[in-house]
Amino acid sequence: MANRLQLSLLLLSLFLISTVHSRSVPNSTPSDLISDGINNQRTDHYLVLNPVSAAEMESTCEQTYGFLPCTTTVLGNMFLIIVYGYLMFVAATYLSGGSELLLEILGPGVVGGLFLPILGALPDAMLILVSGLSGTKETAQSQVSVGMGLLAGSTVMLSTVIWGSCVVVGKCDLRESDSVAIDGQNTKGLHLTGTGISTDIWTCYAARIMAISVIPFIIVQLPQILDSTSGRHLAVLIALVVSVSMLIAYCLYQVFQPWIQRRRLAFAKHKHVISGILRHLRQRALGRLLDDTGEPNIDVIKKLFDAIDENKDGYLSAAELRALIIGIRFEEIDLNHDDAVSKVLKDFDASDDSLVDIKEFIHGVEKWLNEAKRVRSGADPGPHTLKFLDDFHTQTKREHDLLGAEESDEVVENVENPKWTSFKAVLMLLIGTIIAAAFADPLVDAVDNFSEATSIPSFFISFIALPLATNSSEAVSAIIFASRKKIRTASLTFSELYGAVTMNNVLCLSVFLALVYARGLTWDFSSEVLVILIVCIVMGGFGSFRTSFPLWTCSVAYILYPFSLALVYVLDYFLGWS
Repeated sequence: MANRLQLSLLLLSLFLISTVHSRSVPNSTPSDLISDGINNQRTDHYLVLNPVSAAEMESTCEQTYGFLPCTTTVLGNMFLIIVYGYLMFVAATYLSGGSELLLEILGPGVVGGLFLPILGALPDAMLILVSGLSGTKETAQSQVSVGMGLLAGSTVMLSTVIWGSCVVVGKCDLRESDSVAIDGQNTKGLHLTGTGISTDIWTCYAARIMAISVIPFIIVQLPQILDSTSGRHLAVLIALVVSVSMLIAYCLYQVFQPWIQRRRLAFAKHKHVISGILRHLRQRALGRLLDDTGEPNIDVIKKLFDAIDENKDGYLSAAELRALIIGIRFEEIDLNHDDAVSKVLKDFDASDDSLVDIKEFIHGVEKWLNEAKRVRSGADPGPHTLKFLDDFHTQTKREHDLLGAEESDEVVENVENPKWTSFKAVLMLLIGTIIAAAFADPLVDAVDNFSEATSIPSFFISFIALPLATNSSEAVSAIIFASRKKIRTASLTFSELYGAVTMNNVLCLSVFLALVYARGLTWDFSSEVLVILIVCIVMGGFGSFRTSFPLWTCSVAYILYPFSLALVYVLDYFLGWS
């Protein structure tokens, strides 16, 4: 009965609606809602309900790719930034994981030197690329500040916050004698000068390269420094050429670095063998190796030759030199005895007959002693033979340690099921690249919309938020690796941080400059460039000329991050640089 009553009321309502007559209003639009009550009379005075203003019509957002969500509200854009930022973090994680798997299979060289640095900077490069390709030239000019904010923010964050955090979590006790970190020992707590980290010499080279990589920023900034407007487009082109050239040179250096490192390490080992043999000869000598004038003592050297010549044939063979080297017991380094024998024989054997006579032995020992005396140049080595040989041995051992011997000597074990590992690595790299390419554009749009909704400059949003998404996997990996508290792992960690900043300064800047030049955009980022220069030069200088970093050095890094933000704000909004 109730259903029939409802159906009857519905039919009655439809009948009443059908009897309603409407009238036309001149110059009306479908969006104009009017009231009735004026019959058969023309007038322009009618009531408009809920008018839609032009500003509200223009404030509607544009969906990326035509289907991805968008909004004009503050909370909505904040939510989208978090979602798209997380997707960029996922992309960076896939790229990092795939790179590590590929490195296990193919080792360093082309993969470690060429592909891994480029893949690490790929998410940043994607965001910079889409920020300058979006829409018209005017739109690109407004959104390109997102790319510059990301570039500056990544460089500053890696060089300051992450660098300082790695010092804190990787700190060990520093030896009082030479300020070298003791692996795995952390008994001094938060002692500002007694704890810290140590790195090898290759990390210093990486820091110097990072400092040099700011040259394109200086070139592109020259017209602003000289207050010239005519040469800005040309300066962008020159900086682009220099940046691309430096990118190629850096990749080539990374490709050949393992070979260079092995050569340097072999030379350092040979010097260590020389110092060990000299110390051994000094201990077995019936007198001093040097006379009162500081010259080699020939009589003592002849007695040593006779002691080493076991078969008394007047020659030292490879077997006798091998017995000498094995007897010294070089436990401080991982020594290949055959290689050491061949190099010592090469040093002595002037006649190239694989035998060393008394004259060749005397000449070889003289050459070694003269090399060792350079350690104490200006001092009188004659009466202090014991001390100057000990100094030479200490120096060669330190040089060997600074070259990262453990890393270079480590043999990579065979990977189980290499085909599956290769497929998994390629698949992870492909997925990471697709995600980064797909969600870079909507992330830039969300940042731009959030900037408009909050009136916060997009540079500061991209400077703070975007590097957390694109570099978070690198940051977490670096901090975890540094927490192992070893010189070797600290060296690898800081080398990777310096390398990541270098790739930002050459690869990402190359993409940025190419966009500015191709689309005829205006380069107006003086304050941002100044921040990058300050951070790279300060931290690059820090790492270029020292291998030990006490705990207090992390405070310099931490202070630089808020200083960078404040400097950009003051220069742009108080001094009007932008």
